[in-house]
Amino acid sequence: MRRRYVTIDVFTERVFGGNPLAVVLDAQGLTSSQMQSIANEFNYSETTFVLPAAQPGNTAHVRIFTARTEVPFAGHPNIGTAVVVARETEAIGRAPIDSITFEEAAGLVRIRLLRDGDAVVGAELTAPQLLSIGSSISVEDAAACVSLPKTDIICTHHVPQVVSVGLPFLAVELASREALRRAKPDFAAHERILPSIGTDAVYSYCRGVADGELHARTFSPLDATIEDPATGSATAATIALLASLRADRDAEVAWRVEQGVDMGRASVLLGRTQKRGGTVHAVHIAGRAVPVMHGWLDFS
Repeated sequence: MRRRYVTIDVFTERVFGGNPLAVVLDAQGLTSSQMQSIANEFNYSETTFVLPAAQPGNTAHVRIFTARTEVPFAGHPNIGTAVVVARETEAIGRAPIDSITFEEAAGLVRIRLLRDGDAVVGAELTAPQLLSIGSSISVEDAAACVSLPKTDIICTHHVPQVVSVGLPFLAVELASREALRRAKPDFAAHERILPSIGTDAVYSYCRGVADGELHARTFSPLDATIEDPATGSATAATIALLASLRADRDAEVAWRVEQGVDMGRASVLLGRTQKRGGTVHAVHIAGRAVPVMHGWLDFS
């Protein structure tokens, strides 16, 4: 059995930056077990599998696997897969497209393509779900998860809180960029704390100098990823939470998030939150992406 794949670095403008993704094209006929084995073989934070859409008018059905399990939604897999699908479509002579809709377990993910001249160079997704807020944990437990003293945890705006727009993360605000630099995951603390609150990952962040500027790191050793270079789903959920806490009732806010810097894979995620009547009704994440490798998977 042979299947074609492309790898692409997402939330970056240069090869070997951002978050790498493997996109398996023409995935029809693969079993879930085979998809999981392929994702484990690539050993990226996620691998996507492109299947025919179930409903007319949608571009494709996309399944997303980490090295350990299937997930209902994720950010960089959508951005990267959209860029790959658009480039593949146009490479065989089809008319250029402006937008893509993926069917995923979390719902429909609508994506707007970004171009530099005629070339597709990135994309902006709209999260498939509205912000949902789950369990909160103590400052002490949050500090344990990121191996920091509790004085480095900030609760001025929100307590350490599980948030989701399709995939849950524990959002923890830190006091400074230096604290973020010192953060590291404690596997035992993650194992003790996270499963009972419905997540397996911690999104730690601090505020930058400018309004809407954040610096972030994501730790998910329970999901076989010690640190993720760029996490669009967690960024989307966190900026939706922060936008919901702002005083303005009607506003569109632009966000710029740097991630991956401390692990040598600098990433830039550009967000937009749209708020109406005091409620965040849409959250978007955009970024560039650069194809890196392509080839064939051969397996029986």
